[in-house]
Amino acid sequence: MKALFMITGRGIGGDAVTAHNIAQTLSKYDIQCEFALDPSASGLLFKKKNLIWHKTPIPQAGGHAATKLNLVKAGFRTLQSVFEAIKLYRKIHPDVVVGIIGGGAVVGCLAAKMSNIPSVGIVATPYDSKIVSKITTAIVLPESPYFKRKIKNEKIKKAYLPVNPEIINGNRENALKKLPDSYDKNLKTILISSGSILFEKMAHAASKVSKSEIDANIVVVGNLRNESLRKNVEKENIIYLGYTPWMNDLYRLADISILSDDGVMVHEALACELPVITLGGVKYGRYHGMAEIFKGAVVEGDLEDIEFTIKNVFNRILEMKTIASSYGEDILKSSDKIAEIIYNLVQTKKVKIDEKINS
Repeated sequence: MKALFMITGRGIGGDAVTAHNIAQTLSKYDIQCEFALDPSASGLLFKKKNLIWHKTPIPQAGGHAATKLNLVKAGFRTLQSVFEAIKLYRKIHPDVVVGIIGGGAVVGCLAAKMSNIPSVGIVATPYDSKIVSKITTAIVLPESPYFKRKIKNEKIKKAYLPVNPEIINGNRENALKKLPDSYDKNLKTILISSGSILFEKMAHAASKVSKSEIDANIVVVGNLRNESLRKNVEKENIIYLGYTPWMNDLYRLADISILSDDGVMVHEALACELPVITLGGVKYGRYHGMAEIFKGAVVEGDLEDIEFTIKNVFNRILEMKTIASSYGEDILKSSDKIAEIIYNLVQTKKVKIDEKINS
């Protein structure tokens, strides 16, 4: 049995990680997983894991902050991309298509519908949630506006973002060996990141924390979105690591984290019982209200009062860790939950085909 993952983005960060984590769990069901990225994608995550991928157009427009003009333009690109995807399906014959967020979900599931192939859309934006839920099974993630709603639709399932269970097996001592001599073991550690890419607001947050009265190690992770941000993070009292493949170790070293209000890292941090401060509007103005979903373990902050928020979290750190642990248990089960939905969908389709043949 074969599953094809249609993935939005560069194949570096959250969408690619989501696809890979689900694929790892599907392998327990003896399902062979293949991946497809846009031709412009670098696929760095898959390169590092020695995985190959198919190339087919997958538009990115239609995300959380999409304008009406972007959606119109995306409509034309989506139509073209759907027909290219159908060509790919005819070539590799997947038993199920898994569309991953945004264009990957919309193109992947529309093309599957037209090809009479079972599909599941992993959705997180207003655009993909609305379209995919009308044509096939949609698994809505916390970033989706549908996640907080009470919806009576059998096609809509809710799940936390799937994380790799290995993320909790990090080692504090391993992180200490990799950090520079400027790291002070006697101080608490604040991890700051917006994912694989460090966006402007997060770089400014790191700079502001470094100028505050907070006495802690400030560890910043992620490739700079542009070189002008380097002056914000390459400072005497900031440890800037860039793209970091040993996040599991860093999660075990950090005492609290400051993250963008979205994505895989919030889920990974909670799985590692790490209190989270979220900053809204980091990526293209996005705001998802993670603090409302993960009450007690995540708090919202902003640049203006970031010092006060950090002090407040340090004062509540034990309580927040306990609450994070309770969410972490469900987060770690999410990959299994999603994989089971995909597997059962394929099995149901096979049964219907067999019944049709035998009737």
